[in-house]
Parts: sequence; C-alpha cells; structure tokens
Amino acid sequence: MDTGESSYRRYLDGDDTGIVEIIKEYKDGLTLYINGYVNNIFVAEDLMEEVFFKLSIKKPRFFGKSSFKTWLFTIARNVSLDWLRYNSRFVFSPIEECRNHLAEEINVEREYLIEEQKIILHQTMRKLNPEYFQVLYLVYFESFSNSEAALIMKKNKRQIENLIYRAKKSLKSELEKEGFEYEEL
Repeated sequence: MDTGESSYRRYLDGDDTGIVEIIKEYKDGLTLYINGYVNNIFVAEDLMEEVFFKLSIKKPRFFGKSSFKTWLFTIARNVSLDWLRYNSRFVFSPIEECRNHLAEEINVEREYLIEEQKIILHQTMRKLNPEYFQVLYLVYFESFSNSEAALIMKKNKRQIENLIYRAKKSLKSELEKEGFEYEEL
C-alpha cells in the first residue's frame, strides 16, 4: 500500500502521475479537515486546491520525520490558519443578512425621500393663501377631521370642505410649476 510518500518522490523525480495519486487519495479528507477550520465547504475546497498547488509548484521537501499524511495535513493546517488570519479583517455575513441590510438601506432612502417631499410640500404650502395653508395643515398634517378644523378656524363644515377643495387645487398647481412629482393629494 502506497502511503503517499512514494507517490510524492515519483512526482519530484518527474512522474506527474504521482501528484494525481496523492490528490485522489487525500482530497476528500483534506477538504473535511480544512472545513473544520473555516466552516465553509466552498472555501475549504479552494484551500484544499491551494495545498495541492503548493505541493506541485513549490515542491516542499518531505524529510520523513512523520508520516506523509501527517506532513500533508500540517500543510493544510497552515494554509487554513493563513486564510483565517488574512480574512479576520473582513466580516463575512450570510447572504440573507446582506439582503436585510439592503432592504434597510432602501427603507432609509425611501424615508429620506419622503421627508424631502414633505419639506418641499410644506415650503410650497407656505406660498398659498394663509387659509389654504391652515386648512391643509390641520387636516393632512395634524389629522384633524373636517368638523374639528371647522371649529378651530371658526367656519362651518361646508366652508371647510370648499376650502380644502380650493386649497388642494391651488397646491397642485404650485407643485406642478416646481416640477414636483406627487402620488395623490
């Protein structure tokens, strides 16, 4: 039974089938071992490939102080620890968390735009007749009913309804002059 050492020696002597035999023998075990460090099977597969890349390109010397398998797994451990050190600077989040952050960002942006629209709307309302401003503010910003607005403004309910209609029409005209896009007033 080949322990990997003879395959590696053959590879170092120029026989490329030696590295193929090593890869076939140890790739699955190395991947699972590395996954124990990185907790990501896809990264573990990449790091396993890096271990075999080091064997094939750098051709480190095997002195026989331990078994070939022990030596190979030591290389895998070092590659894993190097990866962990390098990536400890980065915070990896599951894709679901990224989607949640993106959704939160979109909500913040939407809220900002709504606030901007409210500011523009409020500034435009200031340009209206003072009674129009007052009735729109009471009904739409302070959520008073038409009856309550009538009491506050010392008008009857029918006068408030007419004021609201004219105020909305005037506001719409002013907003269109400024190029404001609105959903519905």
